[in-house]
Amino acid sequence: MGFDARLLTGVGVLAAVSEAGNFARAAEALGLTPSGVSRAVARLEAGVGVRLFDRTPRTVTLTEEGQRFYTQVMPLLSGIEEAATEAAGAAATVGGRLRVNVDPWFARMVLAPRLPALLSAYPAMSVELIVSNHREEMMKGVDIAVRFGPAAGDTLVARKLLETRVLTCASPAYLEQRGIPTTPHDLSSHDAIFFRDPQTGRPFPWEFLRCAERHEADVRGRITTDDPSTAIEACVAGYGLFQSLELGLGPWFSRGDLVQVLPEWSNEMFPLYAYYPSRHLPPAKVRAFMDFVASIANQPSLGKAGEKPGR
Repeated sequence: MGFDARLLTGVGVLAAVSEAGNFARAAEALGLTPSGVSRAVARLEAGVGVRLFDRTPRTVTLTEEGQRFYTQVMPLLSGIEEAATEAAGAAATVGGRLRVNVDPWFARMVLAPRLPALLSAYPAMSVELIVSNHREEMMKGVDIAVRFGPAAGDTLVARKLLETRVLTCASPAYLEQRGIPTTPHDLSSHDAIFFRDPQTGRPFPWEFLRCAERHEADVRGRITTDDPSTAIEACVAGYGLFQSLELGLGPWFSRGDLVQVLPEWSNEMFPLYAYYPSRHLPPAKVRAFMDFVASIANQPSLGKAGEKPGR
């Protein structure tokens, strides 16, 4: 298919309709008439040779082919916007809406409290967060995705943002009742709160690392969840031990709600990666977000196990 300049206009209309949910609201956002929006969509569908939207009297939704097309073209549209910004002599300006698909633990425990600082640093930028711990289609309709764990796949660009320790914690009340384990072997007589791996559907194994010595503990428990805040609250309530990422736990440690268990066995590190689809230079807003997240690891307010903030 030869290039038709009207396709570029159609892609912009596609994005507006997908975000607005119907032709009337998209037309208002674009400064067009609803019939003009409808004609632009029809031309785009004719140009690509597939039906992009399912239409009802009240709403329009992307078809499966339309969603795939939308996912592929949105990074390109963002690139065009970025190129236009640079051509206008504002390459250093970070602006527009940044769509981020982000891991729940990082979103709730770390990123959300620091969003005011991000938005204050970049007044022309807005942020849309999709919170999920799944990797399937994590790039659908977003500029960047953030996930804990080893980098996966070779179709996306992956940048390591930071690393955080994996540690074991419990409430003081639980330890007073059940005793403090001194070795990983002691955990067989304790209750554990399990966190489900979104990739395998099974609970993460409890592994411990001391220098070069690694040990997988035999643990048992009756609570399994894929939500980190639920696991933390169950741990604070005194149900059992929880093995968690250290990043974001500072407030619980500083208040004394949680204490670290087996600190000498907490040398394992877990990475946080950012993913984006293009191997070209990412837009300024994406680069700014990645740099901001990378700086979070060194912020004293996050705290460390057994430390007060700012120590």
